[in-house]
Amino acid sequence: MEKTLLNADQSLRDFDFDIQELNTDKYIETAKNVRLYVKDYGKGKPVILIHGWPLSNEMWEYQIDFLVQNNYRVIAYDRRGFGKSSQPYDGYDYDTLTDDLKEIIEQLQLENATLVGFSMGGGEVVRYFSRYGGKGVTKAALISSVVPFLLQTSDNPDGHPKEKSETTANSIKEDRIGFVDNFGKTFFGINIINKPLSTPLLEYYRTLCSFASPRATLKCAESFSYTDFREELDFIKVPTLIIHGDDDKIVPIELTSKKAAKAIRENTYIVYEGAPHGLFYTDKDKLNNDLLNFLNS
Repeated sequence: MEKTLLNADQSLRDFDFDIQELNTDKYIETAKNVRLYVKDYGKGKPVILIHGWPLSNEMWEYQIDFLVQNNYRVIAYDRRGFGKSSQPYDGYDYDTLTDDLKEIIEQLQLENATLVGFSMGGGEVVRYFSRYGGKGVTKAALISSVVPFLLQTSDNPDGHPKEKSETTANSIKEDRIGFVDNFGKTFFGINIINKPLSTPLLEYYRTLCSFASPRATLKCAESFSYTDFREELDFIKVPTLIIHGDDDKIVPIELTSKKAAKAIRENTYIVYEGAPHGLFYTDKDKLNNDLLNFLNS
């Protein structure tokens, strides 16, 4: 009887170990009192997915499983201030956000990685090359990205007027959830004729946005609205995939990816006809296949 009990106890310990091995959700401390929530799934060459504003890693739901099933290791994390990550009061400039990314890469000891940045996340991809020389990264992808520069200036006359960003900030301060609700409809290209996703799913994405820190929501909006990456694109010396929808009302293609494709040396530029900003869902199958083809090339 004693031997049987011992074996059962050992089996329970083995079972617990197996469960721990399967549990690849973790927190990584990237700075003092800042812990980022990280999903780390699969085996193979690493692909790091950087989410858009004001979402979290869950936006990559339809990409994560697809890439894991195609033999890639997928790392998707919540930017500081968003999702399940710490919500410090400051640190929402691109230098600090990119320092967080660098810590994830170093602490997970990633090599031959591909960085994939969506919308705001494109800024971290570019800054990682200019700030850290792209250490450990051999490919990059910019999806519906904000780079190179959104703000209207004398040498960027077709950019967004500063007043537009100020209006957005005031709307967030007045009614953040109401702003996100309206933002989501434009984000996915919803109108009277076109409804590319269900109401429950739209509400789910709104809920993800609501988990973000109000302070992070405001300060990150400032960062992607006012940061100029034009001089940094030359630092990207690896194969780069650029994908953008030509009906993107949030981040217009003419202002961003069309210019990035002219500035980045070795790139594959794909335009999705009629696609809105949130093409990670509306055009998920096409995006998945284009991303996989790029990773396999």
